[in-house]
Amino acid sequence: MAIRLKSLLAAVDGLAKLTETRSVPVWKMAQSDQDIRNRLLVARLPAMPEILFKLLELCQADDAGMAELAKLIANDAGMTSKVLNVANHAAYYRGEQKVGLVQALSILGADVIKTVIISESVRHTFNGFSSSASRDMRSFWKHALTTAVIAREVAKKMGYLHSEEAYLAGLLHDVGRLALMAVAPNEYGFNFLAQDDENLCAVEIRTLQISHAEAGAWLVERWNLDSFMADSILYHHEAAARIETAHALIRIVHLANWMANQPSDALMPAEAGALCQLSNDTMLLIMQGAAAQVKKSASFLGIDLSGTDAMPVPAVDSPREPAANPSQPGPLTNAVLDMTLAAELRQSFARQKGDTQLLNSVRHNARILFDVDESIILLMNGGGQSLVAVASGDRRQRLAEFSISLLENRSGIAATVRQRQLGFLDRAGGALSVPEEQLLRIFGADCLVCIPFADGAQCFGVMVCGVRSWQLADLQRRERLLHTFGLQVGAALAAAASDQGEIDRRIARIKEDYRENAHRVVHEINNPLAIIKNYLSVLDEKLIREEPVSGELSILNEEIDRIGNILDEFSGAEPKIQEQPTDINKIIKQLVSLFRESKFLPASVHIGTQLSENFYEIDASSDLVKQVLVNLLKNSVEALPYGGLIEVVNGGQIVRNGREVLALYVKDNGPGIPAAVLPKIFTPVVSEKPGKNRGLGLSIVNSLVEKMDGFISCTSSKTGTVFEILFPIRSSVLDGFSSVSTKDGV
Repeated sequence: MAIRLKSLLAAVDGLAKLTETRSVPVWKMAQSDQDIRNRLLVARLPAMPEILFKLLELCQADDAGMAELAKLIANDAGMTSKVLNVANHAAYYRGEQKVGLVQALSILGADVIKTVIISESVRHTFNGFSSSASRDMRSFWKHALTTAVIAREVAKKMGYLHSEEAYLAGLLHDVGRLALMAVAPNEYGFNFLAQDDENLCAVEIRTLQISHAEAGAWLVERWNLDSFMADSILYHHEAAARIETAHALIRIVHLANWMANQPSDALMPAEAGALCQLSNDTMLLIMQGAAAQVKKSASFLGIDLSGTDAMPVPAVDSPREPAANPSQPGPLTNAVLDMTLAAELRQSFARQKGDTQLLNSVRHNARILFDVDESIILLMNGGGQSLVAVASGDRRQRLAEFSISLLENRSGIAATVRQRQLGFLDRAGGALSVPEEQLLRIFGADCLVCIPFADGAQCFGVMVCGVRSWQLADLQRRERLLHTFGLQVGAALAAAASDQGEIDRRIARIKEDYRENAHRVVHEINNPLAIIKNYLSVLDEKLIREEPVSGELSILNEEIDRIGNILDEFSGAEPKIQEQPTDINKIIKQLVSLFRESKFLPASVHIGTQLSENFYEIDASSDLVKQVLVNLLKNSVEALPYGGLIEVVNGGQIVRNGREVLALYVKDNGPGIPAAVLPKIFTPVVSEKPGKNRGLGLSIVNSLVEKMDGFISCTSSKTGTVFEILFPIRSSVLDGFSSVSTKDGV
């Protein structure tokens, strides 16, 4: 995949060289001056120190105390040094000897220690944004510390249990400004120290296509802090009316940021603290006490805040739109890039073996192309009435059992499948269905992006991705690629379904052929087995009477051999070459005798023969001829439940359609075959006869006669039925070879 992508980038680079006056490689295009989001993705932005994560876990524990804090700090040499420096500060300790760690913890107390750990961790993190190193950070730090201190006090006044989390959220609420400075110092430098309000966000989105609130939320999400911290950063400039029912941490940071921007002598508007149920007097006390705490915290951390009160706050500036950069890809390049990516996706999906590999590849590619970690794939069920989740390896049982009815008119997900169009769903866009609300909660997302898997007029399903608000605008700008992605998945699913359908049809045909052959084998073997069974009873009676049994033994041997030949035939074995000519008269005599003597023939049914005086050599084996006649005789016996006559006739040589053939006839005087059944007499039917494998006999007879290049027909009326079988004659008539037998037994 990586090699192919390199080839892809090289190809687009070549196109750019042909279409632009000054070209740059595609990897530079991806990091163009306008594409701040991509720069955030590839930048090596700093990570949070491990000690901060452990501290937050410790703060969540109900039974955490000083011993756990001491153990945590002792494992970090840098933090131990910082705590000792603070403990030996004149504000806490006035002794002459330096205190150790245990004594320092006792001096400072748990609340101060937590503040020190959080603040020092954030300071190290902020210092990791190297592009900010040359900037004057005093006002930035003052605003961050003020917001943090106010957020902690507001949390305590509200009864919010995790005041340290509120303090950390306040410190980090503007971390997005540092991230933007790190990846876009030229574009963002003039607004870095501007007033932190909604006007700044509007200018950021207009010039950089992303606000510092969105960038900060994205960064904190990357740190995997298990809380509402990212949301509190994302919404800290949101209109208060929109978040009045939001999580407490979101409301705390929103109010703390607003309070930190107010002058100390400003008049509070009525109901200013309604968002957190605080009175104006309480808010005023918090703001008056914040300044001293900020100064003390800055002193502990070694942050210089001198002169910040006199520093002017620059107005937000909107830079001029940059001139068109000839190095940027034009519409033609973008179109070819999308086409090439589509071709690469198509080949990637086509290489997958089976549905599981294909859908895993879909998730993997979506994660790379669109930076979505939370998703679910829903495929159309067999009836086309609902979307059902497919296995994804996700341990969340709710996702594994998820389904959405396509008949649900209120479902935006169902609408995207019905209309085969992209869908962008959020709570602000209108009422969501219950399943969509569930997905938002499961994903911990603000919005759902729905990518239908369509191929022509058919839609196979949809991929629903959970994203944050700050991701939505970027994905909406990439609608064409999202649409192309869905089309390629749809084409891959259509191809897989077509291949699977053909495989299923082939398997079904093989199974049907197998079942038919098995039924034919059972049917044909039952005939000689029935004869053998009857002859064994005859043999038993003759042995009791001490009569000769050589004839019966000969017949038993022949029927056993016939069973073997039938099995060989159906197993595909090469047929045995018959060395002797087929004596039709002999076969007829043997079968008639067999039916009479084996007690196979009921006492009320009589059977006779008419045989030709001449011998005719036909292109057929005696075994196949015997199979045909046995089936026809059994059929005639079954047609005479109340008794009657059966006659087997060797009609000798006749000419039919200009061809010399040998004619055989099997006749009975039964009630006849119904007119509706007669046209289908040689096709397999569900017979009304009792037992298994009924209704196959005449179809087997027809196939055997055709195999011998012969022809069979049937005529029937209320006075009886006649089967005519025509066999091709191989050579001229050989007179005198067989004994003469005229009419016998009728």
